[in-house]
Amino acid sequence: MRAPGAAVTVALCGRGEHEPPCPLAPHHTTAERSGDDVCLRVLFVADPADEAEVRGRIEAALSRARLDGPDGVTTHWRPRRARPGLARQDETAHAERLTLT
Repeated sequence: MRAPGAAVTVALCGRGEHEPPCPLAPHHTTAERSGDDVCLRVLFVADPADEAEVRGRIEAALSRARLDGPDGVTTHWRPRRARPGLARQDETAHAERLTLT
């Protein structure tokens, strides 16, 4: 369930585990399972000039539909759909904290 979020981190930061700050876009992912489906939400902050690159990296990471983990295990998933959105009201404080990293 965590592999797609880890793939996003690798795409944005170069590796899954690292010390802050994130080099391109501080971000946070959440994953929620509903039956066999997992809904991933990526909250990020980026300079407006970098937004298209950040979104492109996220979409590319998720569309690859696989992650080779550090333990040698490859995880696969099947992307269904992706769409950009805005921070929800309940995410505003978290987004503000991300701008400080």
